[in-house]
Amino acid sequence: MIKNDLLLKALRGESLDRPPVWIMRQAGRFLPDFMKLREKYDFFTRCQTPELATEITLMPIKELSPDAAIIFSDILVVLQAMNLTVEMKDGVGPCIPNPIKNRKDLSNLIVPEINEKLGYVLNAIQMTKKELNDKIPLIGFAGAPWTLLCYAVQGQGSKNFEKAKALCFKNPEIAHELLQKITDTTIKYLEAKVNAGADVIQLFDSWGGLLSPNDYNEFSWNYLQKVITKIQKIAPVIIFGKGCWFALNKMSFSGASAIGIDWMCSAKNARYLSGGKITLQGNLDPSRLFSPIPTIKNEVNKMIDEFGKDRYIVNLGHGILPNVPVDHARAFIDTVKEYSIIK
Repeated sequence: MIKNDLLLKALRGESLDRPPVWIMRQAGRFLPDFMKLREKYDFFTRCQTPELATEITLMPIKELSPDAAIIFSDILVVLQAMNLTVEMKDGVGPCIPNPIKNRKDLSNLIVPEINEKLGYVLNAIQMTKKELNDKIPLIGFAGAPWTLLCYAVQGQGSKNFEKAKALCFKNPEIAHELLQKITDTTIKYLEAKVNAGADVIQLFDSWGGLLSPNDYNEFSWNYLQKVITKIQKIAPVIIFGKGCWFALNKMSFSGASAIGIDWMCSAKNARYLSGGKITLQGNLDPSRLFSPIPTIKNEVNKMIDEFGKDRYIVNLGHGILPNVPVDHARAFIDTVKEYSIIK
């Protein structure tokens, strides 16, 4: 039995004295101890070494005491497991030397055996669960198939992923075959994560907002729905689509337990567009954590008031930025814990 189960209760829609709080990308990035490990080990060594991934996952728990942990990993390990080379270059980000351009490239990708290719993630989950000792829930995650296609085809990060979109529009058959392979792998991966001990799953569709609503339905949502349909049977699912306000109503009927909201959608609109009956998560602008601490506290209290304390999980509207002061992140979390409503 998990001692602090606020997140799980919020995902079930239960009434709470205060909402739970955690921070996207809280495992690392802005913490001094993480920076020390970063100097000693490259990115994928940290991901692929269960002891290091566990240590990094636990850093914000010890430093900030959020209501949930999220396993340290990366969405692109799925592409690596599918036989695509992925490198992480300082100052550049993810790089794929041989991106998918045609059917021949696609034929080289596999739907892998998860324990063989991604067992290090499962081991990290098991180690982390043991260290957490049922204090708080552990979140596992994966990238949405569309978001992974963006990297697989573009070969690196991009503002508009024009090569990925061009493949979809010029050669939709190849795009759909690639999306299905990623979907099949993602389902197997997330099922293994839950079996290893993950209490909650979050799906990140970081680039869904680059598509028109119709194209989103075809190239993203259809595949996300397949993942949600499978995984919601074994664990609660949070779906986060950056810039996907137009899909909030669709998401609310997907079987997901919660929807992540970015900072470009107000609480009022998010409640309205999602139908007002599903748990929402978000949505402070990550740059707001550079504000003075009193301002952060005011913004957090205002945000909770606007969303309401029930069916709500406090979070940022995207991942925490690497140069945010630790005491500002702590103020964000502490403010939620201190939140109370005058009856």
